[in-house]
Amino acid sequence: MLLLTAFAFLACENEQEAIVQFPEYDTLLSKINLPEGFEISIYAANVLDARSLARTEDGKTVFVGNRRRKNVYALTDTNGDRVADRVDTIAKGLNMPNGVAYRNGDLYVAEVNRVHVFKDIMNQLDHPVSEVIYDAYPTDRHHGWKFIAFGPDGKLYVPVGAPCNVCNKEDENKVYASITRMDANGSNMEVFASGVRNSVGFDWHPETNEMWFTDNGRDMMGDDVPACELNHAPEAGIHFGFPFWHQGDVADPDFGEAYPSSEFKAPAYRFEPHSAPLGLRFYRGDMFPKKYHKQAIVAQHGSWNRSTEAGHIGYQLRWIQIENNEVVKSEIFADGWLDKETNEGWGKPVDILEMPDGSILVSDDVAHCIYRISYQGA
Repeated sequence: MLLLTAFAFLACENEQEAIVQFPEYDTLLSKINLPEGFEISIYAANVLDARSLARTEDGKTVFVGNRRRKNVYALTDTNGDRVADRVDTIAKGLNMPNGVAYRNGDLYVAEVNRVHVFKDIMNQLDHPVSEVIYDAYPTDRHHGWKFIAFGPDGKLYVPVGAPCNVCNKEDENKVYASITRMDANGSNMEVFASGVRNSVGFDWHPETNEMWFTDNGRDMMGDDVPACELNHAPEAGIHFGFPFWHQGDVADPDFGEAYPSSEFKAPAYRFEPHSAPLGLRFYRGDMFPKKYHKQAIVAQHGSWNRSTEAGHIGYQLRWIQIENNEVVKSEIFADGWLDKETNEGWGKPVDILEMPDGSILVSDDVAHCIYRISYQGA
């Protein structure tokens, strides 16, 4: 069953925006397939290039970063109907401010080469002011947008993508192709994981507190190689192979001879090649059926460079069951964003955010909206 509601934001001079009906979304929502008992609706529409998501503790306000539009938004559900009815622009003119994270009342925003913090953000929505806590990341825009999140250790984790399709920059700067971490004030930045081509999503297992992250495989090796990756990082200092080896057992044509594959940690799971897995969240709530509890849901953004004959792939949400640090099962949780007849995607899921009631939000940077997925029972 689908719950079809849709709204659109209209810009106003004071940077807050009104809500009106936007019925075109009804047709789009009807194309999305979900397991029995689940419903999908629009939490917020016309949020241009909606990417990474974070929220306040009570879930009333959701923060949205983006890659192309240079702005960061705060979307607020003021009346508790689970639809955003107010939007504030937190920042303008930033350099690919994809990453957002909320902690102890403060909002953290990552640009390509620096990280901001907006102290006590909910008390300064009308006139937000930030301070830069770190500004020494590389300035390369290729894979320069960042997903950020706080780990169980209280540190802020920040990936630094490879500034290329494939290249070896480790000798030039150790932070290339890595996931870094720092203290909440920007001090003590260090590399946590290496050999990571471009991660745009990670989370920590609810029981082990160990990191799992998605990684996008390199392009231009064909339609079916290499696979994109789900990786497990139980501790600091692990190298995951890029640019030398891909998907654990495929040597790079240019760099693979430098080291044997045994030097690196293989992925825990292989996604379809070029499917672009991005957001990853472990489901901690009680609304969804038991099978989803403490398991991962991943947003696969979708391919862009597969041949016409092979067809596009991804454009879906995938449920992944992990037991004893092993992936034991995987299945599609939601799809329909890819039109199989035209082989074109009308939407692309990016990030996932669990809300206090157990529903999840899913951002879409092509349909420019944020969905809400809930469970109402079989």
